Amino acid sequence: MYKRQAYLFKYIDINPKELLAKGALAKKISMDKLQPFCRDVPEYEIAKFSGGTRFRNGDTIMARITPCLENGKTAMVNILEPGEVGFGSTEFIVFRAKEGYTDPNFVYYLVKSSFVRDPAIKSMVGSSGRQRVQTDVVQNLIVPFPSLLEQRKIASILKSLDDKIALNTAINDNLEQQTQAIFKSWFVNFEPFNGIMPYNWAACTLGDITEMGAGGDKPKESSPVKTLSHPYPIYSNGINNHGLYGYTNEPKIKDESVTVSARGTIGYVCLRHHPYVPIVRLVTLIPDVNVVSAKYLYLYLCQLHIAGTGTTQQQLTVPDFRKTEIVVPDKTIMSAFTEAVTPIFEQIWVNEDENIKLAEIRDSLLPKLMSGELDVSSVEL
Repeated sequence: MYKRQAYLFKYIDINPKELLAKGALAKKISMDKLQPFCRDVPEYEIAKFSGGTRFRNGDTIMARITPCLENGKTAMVNILEPGEVGFGSTEFIVFRAKEGYTDPNFVYYLVKSSFVRDPAIKSMVGSSGRQRVQTDVVQNLIVPFPSLLEQRKIASILKSLDDKIALNTAINDNLEQQTQAIFKSWFVNFEPFNGIMPYNWAACTLGDITEMGAGGDKPKESSPVKTLSHPYPIYSNGINNHGLYGYTNEPKIKDESVTVSARGTIGYVCLRHHPYVPIVRLVTLIPDVNVVSAKYLYLYLCQLHIAGTGTTQQQLTVPDFRKTEIVVPDKTIMSAFTEAVTPIFEQIWVNEDENIKLAEIRDSLLPKLMSGELDVSSVEL
């Protein structure tokens, strides 16, 4: 353990004051834009400021409400220009490094660590489902503060892993765009076919060419993290982290397939290539591989505007979705297209698997570096 320990507020500004005129247009970070346990902010919007937390680049924002905090919604603001002020949900706590005392990257990893995260969760009060962190508890936490040089060394180790994860994610975004472009060229613009859809392609419904179902209840055997005894992912209707809910010991679907979110944000399409368990009415489509590939099905559905039905709560139902029409090329074209995009998807999956391993390394190093169990004196910046 590092010898120097101090109250959090001595070295970090909590919810620092920033001026932003009411009605001013500024970059807004909504809670739903943050990815679980992900450093970078993937999306923002331009909106009129009417209230909420304010921050600058380099600040760390942490969700203070359940279940967002437990789900890992903590990020480092990276979407602003120097001197620019942005704003976000009132349910954020903002942490800012004090110049000369703390490093901004170190602050982010400290907030993510058990030194801050665990007592913050334990401090939550309020009615069930709307519990919030007590800010005064957080700012009065006594935590280890290594020297500024040691902070920078610790942060550099963890940051290098997150930088590689971010690079892989950006590469995958580009690869995904490539698959979409190939699909559009072949099956929207019909470029390989002189701009005309071949006459022998079949028009049918999803029910004709897939085994379609909906996810049920959460398995009795489950874990929030992947373990040797619980290696199979559980997916729900969420968008964050592709709807990952947790892990279980026995998969329900083993074939390459496609899922479509049926509640909340309806129509979020994912291609699944590992065995998994769907829950909470998540729609699953297992293609008849003699007719259509999962990759073609996935890219076709990504082109559609998939809407739900219902007055009080919109949802996508299997009986209705089965009626959705789809155009299927002949076997020769289907095979050639699948062969063309498969290497791209395989590279995406390689990068995703590497990101999982990098995150595991980062998360195992985090408590050891923060506590001083690992010596960083020999680390060069």
